[in-house]
Amino acid sequence: MSIKLEQTWRWYGPADTVSLQDIKQAGATGVVTALHHVPHGEVWPLEDIIERKKVIEDAGLVWSVVESVTVHEAIKTRRPDAQRYIDNYRQTLKNLASQGITTICYNFMPVLDWTRTELFLEMSDGSKALYFNWNDLAAFDLFVLEREGAADDYPEAIKAEAKRRFDGYTPAELEKLKINILMGIPGEKNIELEDLRQSIGIYKAIGFDGLRKNLIWFLSSIADVCEENGIHMTIHPDDPPYPILGLPRIASNKDDLLYITKELDKPFNGICFCTGSLGAGVSNDIPAIFDAVKDRVYFAHLRNVKKDEQGNFYEADHLGGDVNMYAVMKALVAENATREVPIPFRPDHGHQMLDDLAKTTAPGYSAIGRLRGLAELRGLELGIMGEY
Repeated sequence: MSIKLEQTWRWYGPADTVSLQDIKQAGATGVVTALHHVPHGEVWPLEDIIERKKVIEDAGLVWSVVESVTVHEAIKTRRPDAQRYIDNYRQTLKNLASQGITTICYNFMPVLDWTRTELFLEMSDGSKALYFNWNDLAAFDLFVLEREGAADDYPEAIKAEAKRRFDGYTPAELEKLKINILMGIPGEKNIELEDLRQSIGIYKAIGFDGLRKNLIWFLSSIADVCEENGIHMTIHPDDPPYPILGLPRIASNKDDLLYITKELDKPFNGICFCTGSLGAGVSNDIPAIFDAVKDRVYFAHLRNVKKDEQGNFYEADHLGGDVNMYAVMKALVAENATREVPIPFRPDHGHQMLDDLAKTTAPGYSAIGRLRGLAELRGLELGIMGEY
């Protein structure tokens, strides 16, 4: 078992406060990035891809994974104009593959990307972490968004606590909660409240089954391009892995991931195995999920979460929390040994800590917390490899 996992790092491009030199010093060899300046649904220009790749390679790194070629809402909802965005997606994949970039991470979460209610929760050691709390989400849902039927989605205890919290919020605290929940991908446009309301109505009509069918339709529509160009599509699990704000979620557990990979049973149709997203699911057995889909795992996000009895969670140290990272890494190392090309992984998110506490960074993506996570994960991997 001499082959190691490929160690990568997410980079938000030239505007990122974490530089490529920082990434190299952290010990990563690969970069996970995207062309965030290109509007969702538009073709990624070949010249822009070539330029970004050159910048990365000039720094002594490689562009390992694209995260993400965002799937336009027209595709997720299968609007009448969806074919235009399918065609654009196909061309973007061709452009990327022409430069040898063939691992693509994407998600099929309606409207919102990953969702948190607090972006800078202060930990006992003074570092800061991302946090999700059902009571705060309910306060937003019931009294800010005022979603029709929202009261039916929460237990009485959460509704009562949500009302208590809402009544006690200052205007500034309420605005902060709204911004946190509606936050988009760093460097891109945030979601507007009215846009969210309209989208909720659309997805209510589509439902869980309809969204799954739309995903399979999307993948079927790009299958030939992927197969002809050696592309691996890797779907990122829902984060958190529950329906929220009346929006369906279709990639939240083992059954969901098995449905996706078996309904369109082609090798290109793969999984981004995110231990943090799946780990937030109270009933998710992370090693068992990996074992079920390991032949389709082409990319991994390794992070940890700590949950309470209500299902609220914060992002813990990479080797702390509820996810048995030793068991996950042991399974990854074993699977990686069967591959000719190593599985890329990145330390997903990280605590804002040390000097980064005084810097403005993308939530979850400060340098030092991820450096710590990568160092811990690399050590864990090497220790496991030494067991064989």
